[in-house]
Amino acid sequence: MKELSSLLGYRKEIKVVDATLRDGGLVNDFHFEDDFVKSLYMTNIRAGVDYMEVGYKASKEIFDPKKFGKWKFCNDEDIRKVIGDKNPAIKLAAMADVGRCDYKHDIKDRKSSPLDVIRVATYINTIPAAIDMIEDAKKKGYEVTCNIMAISNAQEGDIKVALEMLCQSPVDVIYIVDSFGALFPEQIQRIAHLYSEYCTKYNKEMGIHTHNNQQLAFANSIEAIGDGVNWVDATYAGMGRGPGNCSMENLLGFLRNPKYNLFPVIQFIENYMIPLKESGTMWGYDLQYLMTGILNQHPRTAIEFTKQKRKDYIEFYREIMAQD
Repeated sequence: MKELSSLLGYRKEIKVVDATLRDGGLVNDFHFEDDFVKSLYMTNIRAGVDYMEVGYKASKEIFDPKKFGKWKFCNDEDIRKVIGDKNPAIKLAAMADVGRCDYKHDIKDRKSSPLDVIRVATYINTIPAAIDMIEDAKKKGYEVTCNIMAISNAQEGDIKVALEMLCQSPVDVIYIVDSFGALFPEQIQRIAHLYSEYCTKYNKEMGIHTHNNQQLAFANSIEAIGDGVNWVDATYAGMGRGPGNCSMENLLGFLRNPKYNLFPVIQFIENYMIPLKESGTMWGYDLQYLMTGILNQHPRTAIEFTKQKRKDYIEFYREIMAQD
């Protein structure tokens, strides 16, 4: 039986990462008001959150800037304009997807950027390209993490090869990512043990990013903490693609480190997240997301089901069962 710091203590190595703008941006095409972003930044500082992910470093050739908000691209000048003078109490991060960014040109040297961390997102089959991005970001002075997406669809042998390759790169943190919300805590335990074999050997940290298809995002996150994972992603009110993510309010309510403060989180949810939902922005657990999670499928079909305001759940289940 693992010991979660006896639930009365805390592990000082834990780093909480706010992914609201990035994963939440997938819900509204990154159209966040500047006041929302600035207030989120200030709330994270008051709450003691360690890192704030401000969005993607996406290619403007691939993604039309007229369709997406500025947090899809995270231009340095846009970050400075909204955030203002950086507070050393929190670090800023942006995600760069393999094949969907122009990292050599769009990611500037850290000394001239407000960003501190580049989070490289990759699938198992694009690890060599991810390593090139990791090396580029490291040379530019950044802390670098790597998110191995859709891990629930990967073969264990392929995961081992990927981990060996990544651990020999200059990456700082390697993430377990339950992209489809398909994993259970017992599986998270086994995957974390597998990651730990390599990360311990090469002195790398482990991270966890969960989705809430089966209402297990929080449970899987705290399972990972108990298994030695130190970097944990969360979003305010669980805002994220489809069913959303581990919620910040759950996570900070669980952690016992006195540096974390739940009050400003609740205050921000009341002032910003609830009105955002009431305005028609949709995310959160629903039956269609449970179905794709159970079947270990990408939630794109469930997202489309939601957009169309369908309610024929059993017909939807038949449709996705036929795809499986």
